[in-house]
Amino acid sequence: MAADGEETKPTKEPKYSKFTQQELPACKPLLTPKWVIAIFLVVGLVFIPIGAVCLAASVSVIEVSQRYDDVCAQGATSADKEASLMQLAGAGSFCNVTLSVPKQMKAPVFVYYELDNFYQNHRRYVKSRSDQQLRGEEAASSSLKDCEPELYVGGDRDKMINPCGLIAWSYFNDTFALAVTETGSSSVALPVNETGIAWATDISKKFGPYNTSNFNSDPAFRGGGAILGPVQDDEHFIVWMRTAALPNFRKLWGRITQTIPAGSTITVTVNNRYNTYRFDGKKKIVLSTTSWLGGKNTFLGIAYLTVGSVSLAFSVLFFVLQWRHPRKLGDVSYLSWNAKANAAS
Repeated sequence: MAADGEETKPTKEPKYSKFTQQELPACKPLLTPKWVIAIFLVVGLVFIPIGAVCLAASVSVIEVSQRYDDVCAQGATSADKEASLMQLAGAGSFCNVTLSVPKQMKAPVFVYYELDNFYQNHRRYVKSRSDQQLRGEEAASSSLKDCEPELYVGGDRDKMINPCGLIAWSYFNDTFALAVTETGSSSVALPVNETGIAWATDISKKFGPYNTSNFNSDPAFRGGGAILGPVQDDEHFIVWMRTAALPNFRKLWGRITQTIPAGSTITVTVNNRYNTYRFDGKKKIVLSTTSWLGGKNTFLGIAYLTVGSVSLAFSVLFFVLQWRHPRKLGDVSYLSWNAKANAAS
């Protein structure tokens, strides 16, 4: 209410439009029993073939793997395991593991190393890097702060670690040499192409052509491997720096560019240097082919088949219910218990 002597200003009405008055045309679909049956039927008929194709593609992938951290440490004590590894300035130990090829593996065959119980997805671990430094730029102090405690050697500010951070410090440093023995033949070396394994955008955009300084140089606290040459040229390091989302993961080591016949035996000579014994981790070597869908993973095919089968089952169920107990659209009286009781009396 306006005070005495004051004029009340007229309220300005908004300009009329169908949008402000909520008069826009709208579609309100009515899900009749026939439409429900049709939708479930279409989903089932579409998803089941897709799932079958995806599952067939996954099954066509040939994969062989072998755990080696236990094989390489047979008979060793806990002290021996730690003392012989590079994380405590050791040179590691060599061992051989064998892989049997049940079916022909057509080229290219991809070589992976697999780590279990290694949490690269830990928030503190993921943050522990400086992207500016990795590109070869002068990093700001705010960028370097995330690298602690792997920023300076022994706390000496004159010895900055480059590249710094826990991800770089824990760089995987086991190495592998492969040989193949075909049926009725002697063993021959199996060359592995270790280039072209990192993302092209990572090489060109995220890592620079500079040499490291003070990187894993303190033998008493060495966390992993050393980078050979410019950072941009070490593709194993670039692959390692792309952190995994799950605690059990595999990373690409290289590609075999020749077909491996069925019945062959692959001998892998491992230089076992990476210390997974401290956190009860496991290490594996994996050889795998690929399909048009990627590596071996049956989840997608099974998911499509499950959803399609359930949808098809629902369509049949609703069809039977509608056929045996039809009702008129809009007639909901039969849903009322009182209406049924009155009709019965």
